[in-house]
Amino acid sequence: MAIVVLLAGCDGRPWNNPYPASEDAGNILYASFEERPKHLDPARAYSATEYEFIAQIYEPPLQYHYLKRPYTLVPLTAQQVPEPYYLDQQGKRVRSADDARAAYTVYQIDIRPGIRYQPHPAFARDAAGQLLYHHLKPEDLASRHTLADFPERGARELVAEDYVYQIKRLAHPQINSPILGIMSEYIVGLRDYAATLEAAYQRQAAAGGKPYLDLRDYPLAGVQVLGRYSYSITLQGKYPQLLYWLAMPFFAPLPQEVEHFYAQDGMAARNITLDWYPVGTGPYQLTVNNPNRQMVLERNPNFHGESYPAEGDAGDREAGLLADAGRPLPFVDRVVFSLEKESIPYWNKFLQGYYDRSGISSDNFDQAIRTAGDGDMRLTDAMVTQGIRLNTAVNTSTMYIGFNMIDSVVGGLGERQRKLRQALSIALDYEEFISIFANGRGLAAQGPLPPGIFGYRDGASGINPQVYDWIGGMAQRKSLEVARQLLVEAGYPGGLDAISGRPLVLHLDIPASSGPDDKARLDWYRKQFRKLNIQLIIRNTDYNRFLDKMDKGNAQIYIWGWNADYPDPENFLFLLYGPNGKVKYHGENASNYHNAEFDRLFEQMKNMANGPERQRIIDQMLQIARVDAPWIWGMHPKSFALSHRWYHNSKPNLMANNTLKYVRIDPGLRSELRRQWNRPVVWPVWVMVAGVLLLIVPALIAYRRRERHAPTHGTGRD
Repeated sequence: MAIVVLLAGCDGRPWNNPYPASEDAGNILYASFEERPKHLDPARAYSATEYEFIAQIYEPPLQYHYLKRPYTLVPLTAQQVPEPYYLDQQGKRVRSADDARAAYTVYQIDIRPGIRYQPHPAFARDAAGQLLYHHLKPEDLASRHTLADFPERGARELVAEDYVYQIKRLAHPQINSPILGIMSEYIVGLRDYAATLEAAYQRQAAAGGKPYLDLRDYPLAGVQVLGRYSYSITLQGKYPQLLYWLAMPFFAPLPQEVEHFYAQDGMAARNITLDWYPVGTGPYQLTVNNPNRQMVLERNPNFHGESYPAEGDAGDREAGLLADAGRPLPFVDRVVFSLEKESIPYWNKFLQGYYDRSGISSDNFDQAIRTAGDGDMRLTDAMVTQGIRLNTAVNTSTMYIGFNMIDSVVGGLGERQRKLRQALSIALDYEEFISIFANGRGLAAQGPLPPGIFGYRDGASGINPQVYDWIGGMAQRKSLEVARQLLVEAGYPGGLDAISGRPLVLHLDIPASSGPDDKARLDWYRKQFRKLNIQLIIRNTDYNRFLDKMDKGNAQIYIWGWNADYPDPENFLFLLYGPNGKVKYHGENASNYHNAEFDRLFEQMKNMANGPERQRIIDQMLQIARVDAPWIWGMHPKSFALSHRWYHNSKPNLMANNTLKYVRIDPGLRSELRRQWNRPVVWPVWVMVAGVLLLIVPALIAYRRRERHAPTHGTGRD
């Protein structure tokens, strides 16, 4: 009876729904995270895990256009993308960047008035206009353990001083910003400013008490407030890539009131810090930070507003990506991130409709993806039937095998060494590698530049002619016969040294790992070298030892990769720039490649604006590098992302981090499909009930019969 009543009382809501019933019709996006973000302070955060949250909260002056490719910078809080001007050594303007007298570059950033911060206790004021929570004593904090324990909230307008204050924070001795080193090379006075702050901090510490530096009291020559809504950044020389940094949280605003609020004694002990409670002007604010269970972003009630893009790339309109053109952002009211450490439970919840989007792990790749007859990768019929959509994008990254160019066998620019490297480049079949170890999710590289980066060419004009031929409208790897002939010309016929007659033995250094595919992958590398009768010895060392070998130039051949910091060819081509060599200059040129003509062209190209002349120079650089072959160019990994039919405006953007504001959800459709996909299977319950009844009813009938026929006994009375 109880079971029947229970079933009769069901309202059709799925029993396995992990969210409260109050959220069923909510305009909420459901996502997950695997590990808690370590930093939410924009001067310190530098990982994808951290950016997934803070990029929705903080607003630097610039951002990437959501739809356009190649990646294009557009204003966010700035009124326009700033155009630099140039100064000579005396501080007088010169006509252009090409003027030989140009010694400094100045960017003036003008921000839009009327932008306000999210409500926060740091801005709360009393009736007299004084900041309410900026002079707290230990007893004031006795009953306060979270930010919610500060009931009063306030806000104020964003001003240029806030951007200047944040740039100064990059040099703060207690913050240890990961970009202080590179910015010190360009922002005028920043290196000396860091030393000034360190000395001031030490003086305050020696005087007793907790040191606090109000950075407004310490001027920085290279960053100036020009007015309420205007500030400037002055650089040594030219560094056009600064514009890309202006789209990253490092250059988002941070008000002095916020830093002072969190710096008070007792706050850090209660974990009330900027690393836990960020403060910004963006579309969302972090309202729940429970990294052991859930993190929640909610719409910022003070958000200044923004519109969905009205233009995009070819095909975007047909794909429905411009259906929301001009509509106000953000679309979603709330974003709930739940902790999921295991891929299989996450995948099952995605299929049940409890997560709106998902990647594809190797565990469920075959369930999601099939390879069509034309070699294209498509969703399986089950995914299509469920209305799941697939988005793919080639990552702005390159995985490669590098040669140590100072090695006596594989290094150097002589014809013998060049042809050996070219032969190996042909023999290592990266199309096969991608098929076996990446489930087809990758693109064989033709050079260091990935798609989406200016200078990359597609089609026949973009192939590496040392390794590929263009046949039938596609790139086709040259035959092993070509590789063997190159090996003969290099002096190693049949893999034997023509002079000594000894077999050629090469060494590959890689960082140690213990994944399930590692042995098969290493065997694959050995097999590729055996095609040319070359013995490969793999030296599998721990990561720190591997880095030490690279720093000292002790590796002969190595495996490495590079992810774009920003979408500029300089960020990839500098990996082959001679003065950036790892051994001699401690730079990122791990192959220690040095070609004087390549370096000359790099210096000419690196500070140029994108255009035909820059493309022409990049083409020349790629031609040189392909002939020299300091790398086996490897592959550009490809990302696969799935989303449900109620998830709209999904287009991969590998540079932008603040993309949640563009996502639109249809909660009604999601709720209906969840009910369809998660109908409880109740027939086993009815079978169980019937079984129980079959056992109980006969016993009950027998009992009643016995009761009816039992003799009656009187009670007796005196």
